[in-house]
Amino acid sequence: MPSLKSLAAASTATLSLALGGCAALPGGGNIPDSSAPITQSEAQIGAEAHPQLLSEFGGAMTGPQAQYVREIGQNIAVQSGLGNARESFTVSLVNSPVNNAFAIPGGYVYTTRQLVTLMNNEAELAGVLGHEVAHVALRHSQRRQAAAQRNTLLGAAGAILSSVLLGSNPLGQQIGQAALQGSQMLTLSFSREQELEADVKGIEYLNSAGYDPRAMATVLASLAAQNALDARLQGRDDARLPEWASTHPDPASRVQSALSRAQGMTGVTNRDTFLTRIDGLTYGDDPDQGIVEGRQFIHPNLRLSFQAPQGFYMVNGTDAVTINGQSGKAQFSLAQYNGNLQTYVNSIFAGLSQQQQIRPANIQTTTVNGLPAAYGTARVNGGSGQVDVTVFAYEFSNDRAYHFLAITPAGQAGTFNQMFASMRRISQQEAANVVPRVLDVVTVQSGDTVSSLARRMAYSDAQEERFRVLNGLSSNQGVSAGQKVKIVVRGR
Repeated sequence: MPSLKSLAAASTATLSLALGGCAALPGGGNIPDSSAPITQSEAQIGAEAHPQLLSEFGGAMTGPQAQYVREIGQNIAVQSGLGNARESFTVSLVNSPVNNAFAIPGGYVYTTRQLVTLMNNEAELAGVLGHEVAHVALRHSQRRQAAAQRNTLLGAAGAILSSVLLGSNPLGQQIGQAALQGSQMLTLSFSREQELEADVKGIEYLNSAGYDPRAMATVLASLAAQNALDARLQGRDDARLPEWASTHPDPASRVQSALSRAQGMTGVTNRDTFLTRIDGLTYGDDPDQGIVEGRQFIHPNLRLSFQAPQGFYMVNGTDAVTINGQSGKAQFSLAQYNGNLQTYVNSIFAGLSQQQQIRPANIQTTTVNGLPAAYGTARVNGGSGQVDVTVFAYEFSNDRAYHFLAITPAGQAGTFNQMFASMRRISQQEAANVVPRVLDVVTVQSGDTVSSLARRMAYSDAQEERFRVLNGLSSNQGVSAGQKVKIVVRGR
């Protein structure tokens, strides 16, 4: 099924705040008691949001890898006291290519397959899931929502879009309503204090479950290294996007705090068991959701492809592809189509804002690589100056159309012309040639080196850097015979 779709808004019910005593933070301060069990209202909120979150993050995976993640997640979640039995928790491995994990009230815990591929032992998996359970046990979601109650659901979505599309430009609060879904209300950013609180509790859960608590620090270090590598490969200065997504800021600065908290504690890591159990897991984009190869996006199921401009990078999501660069930002997605492209373009503009009317001066029609197309640009006053908003739509059939929504500084709408002109249908053979990348867990043989193993990575660039980050190896660490390591290979 195509991943570019519209989702219903999640419940915005007000959450009760049930906090008791406190425990000490590593650097001073207190954290609330987390002994209160899951309430009926929390269970209802989680049950209502669960299917929407699964849809937003690519759906729940099944099979032995998903079962393994569920077992570890339930084992660590029981340490929280939120529920008396493993069955009190619903732990899902979701089919998303971004590094993310989260949990919502009611005992619902999630991790993406991509974040699992970055881990190197079972203790790290337990640590990430325990950290998310801690956010729920500490009622962080309730505390965030209580502070945000004066905002409407759509206002919150618009605020998120302002960071995705427009940086600090307040216009994002006005045009974001059609781009993001309400379930993000349950996964908005936590404060640094809340992240540290969850780290502390997560380490406690690891220790009580018999795992090495230092795993919290090592997984954070791997995440920070991956963020930095992604930023360099994509030509970004900002190494904090799009990591433990927007919900987990600054993993690098929390590594030392986690190490300090775990000092003197020991436990198992179950490294070889973990690597064996995740062998074959899809790495990066799933072809069913479309894949990003350099500046090209190709979707074999939808039979389409386009190319981002030079100097821009793409982030593939379940609902849209985001195109980012210094001179503009854009998203590629779809909406309901009635067979008229001009009406379609107008409907996209009409859905951008409730605060101000956004209309293009005119809508022009054209043909792009044999596809009927229509486009229009509107000049809009933003908080830090004028911007141009462009909608460029393509008809693929009588009932199916896709569009770009692009934002550039005023007078620079042509920034994306090359991308608009690159949209094309792909052949059946080209679609068939798109295969996923998967993890291949191998045992290091005598004579193997980091360099020789890295050359087996299914990438044409930064092979050794990718291999080191994937396996949690520093720049001067090597490998030894008999050691299990991960490489990324082409699947079938």
